[in-house]
Amino acid sequence: MEINNIINYLYTIFSFNENQPLLFTQFYFWAFFAIVFAFFSMLHNKLLLRSIFLLFVSLFFYFKTSGLFVLMLVFAIVFNFFTARRIEKVETAIKKKIYLIFSVVIDLSVLFYFKYAYFFTDIYNNLFSTNNQIINYLAQWSNNLIGTHFTVDVILLPVGISFFTFQIISYVVDVYRGRLKAVTNIFDFGFYVSFFPQLVAGPIVRANVFIPQIRQKFFLSEKQFGIAVFWILNGMLKKMILSDYIAVNFIDRVFTNPMMYTGFENLMALFGYSLQVYADFSGYTDIAIGVAMLMGFHLPKNFNSPYKATNPGDFWKRWHISLSSWLKDYLYIPMGGNRNATFSTYFFILLIALIVVFLADSLWVTISVIALFVIVLLLFIFSPSARKSINTNINLMNTMLLGGLWHGASWNFMIWGGLNGVGIVIYKFWRKFTMYQQIAMTLLLFLVFYACNYFFHRPAFQIGVIWSGIIFVGTLISVIYRLITSNSTLKGVNRVWGIFLTFVFITFTRLFFRSGSNLNPAEANEIAWNTAKDMVNQIGGKWNFSLIPSILYEYKNIFLLFCLGMIIHWLPERWKRWYRINFALLPKPLMILVIVIAVFIIYQSITSDLQAFIYFQF
Repeated sequence: MEINNIINYLYTIFSFNENQPLLFTQFYFWAFFAIVFAFFSMLHNKLLLRSIFLLFVSLFFYFKTSGLFVLMLVFAIVFNFFTARRIEKVETAIKKKIYLIFSVVIDLSVLFYFKYAYFFTDIYNNLFSTNNQIINYLAQWSNNLIGTHFTVDVILLPVGISFFTFQIISYVVDVYRGRLKAVTNIFDFGFYVSFFPQLVAGPIVRANVFIPQIRQKFFLSEKQFGIAVFWILNGMLKKMILSDYIAVNFIDRVFTNPMMYTGFENLMALFGYSLQVYADFSGYTDIAIGVAMLMGFHLPKNFNSPYKATNPGDFWKRWHISLSSWLKDYLYIPMGGNRNATFSTYFFILLIALIVVFLADSLWVTISVIALFVIVLLLFIFSPSARKSINTNINLMNTMLLGGLWHGASWNFMIWGGLNGVGIVIYKFWRKFTMYQQIAMTLLLFLVFYACNYFFHRPAFQIGVIWSGIIFVGTLISVIYRLITSNSTLKGVNRVWGIFLTFVFITFTRLFFRSGSNLNPAEANEIAWNTAKDMVNQIGGKWNFSLIPSILYEYKNIFLLFCLGMIIHWLPERWKRWYRINFALLPKPLMILVIVIAVFIIYQSITSDLQAFIYFQF
């Protein structure tokens, strides 16, 4: 009987259960890590054995998260290891390029199959008026060959596939460019690709940053140990209090059925989601950095107080830094960057425009896209001075739109990426305007929205009237203040104003991001669009202001937590560095006491089943 119990227990540990993945927020993960760290402590300076051990530990971690998809990860490791070695060995440039293209095509094909099958099937069906359905051929082959019982009409998305695919592509491209020597040991390469703290949700780690660490002996000072523990606690508090609590008790409820809630509640849910997604994703990164640091490895910083950004471009230098820099180095610059245009510049923008037209299936969208292309083409032909700017901005828009598609294969993610691109482009022109031109432009924008709302009276136009009116008044006050006082006095005010405008803009774009998340790809487009439309209708509709005090009281814990989270986020960086270092230097008994208090607070905040990290789906 006892033997059977032990066998059943071991089977549970070493089998895959999709309802029990290894999450940083679960006790099982920390038990798993404690065992891993115990064995690691015996191997930490035996470099090859360390790599082999951590490779198989990481593969086991991924198996517990994604089941048999671990075989796909193993294939990616083996295939790209030998391809990169081959790229380095061949002598002619044309052969190197052939191997590079072959590697990238295979990697992206796997990614496209799992992530974009529904997306491209929808486009094909719209284009040719067909009704093709998705078939999971891998599951079908498995059922026929070895008698499994996988569902064949649904393609499941492997956790973290976008992260490790981009990480592998950056490695192969850098070997091709001669910036990096190909790794000669497959265990080292496999460990680099699959390192479990950052495997399923990043950050995207460059080989030139991580691989040299694999070849170094373990070192962890007392201060580094304290910093690692701080990052783990910081991430846990962000995830389980700031993110999960406000999501479960407020945000998810509103997004599930926006029409049941007032315009004020919808607006507050939107702002709350900005905090939630930051606390969730940066919380994961903090934990990953802390866990890796305990084993002597340093992962790159992925967030730099993004809601302190003063413009959309600045935001993307602070948010998901590893992805932003990847898109810049491997997409934006190869397309021509801010220098010129290439074939891919026009190929991608035309392809994306066609995708937008077919997915939208709207005459107005088609007319708008054609009109925009005509305007840009006329400027390109008759204004040589504008050509460089046009090429640069098309490259930028391509990057942001493809970055949106990286997050998910739905119409809403394209809108989200496009809005961010438009925000960056508009700001680039805005900062070149004189203060009088800025007043004129904001006034014109306000009048356009006012006229549209007056004649057509749509909630979206009502939101535009209020938002453009705020920008116009703020710009007017800024100009008047600039005329009567010194620039040095105005600098701080302008910074706060820029942070406010950027935060509101980024929050609005998140309407489309959140609406497209957590959905089956087969139904994402329709449901996501309806959710976004309902929220806009509620926010831009008629408000009953007498209900706001009762709403604030009913959700007082949510709003207090939101304010606390934003205050902490906006603290000066030197303050954060001060309490981080002082925590690391605490005497060990006092540090343990702080850890116990933090764990107790986290435990008290758990009100439902643990929530998966948002970026696991990407």
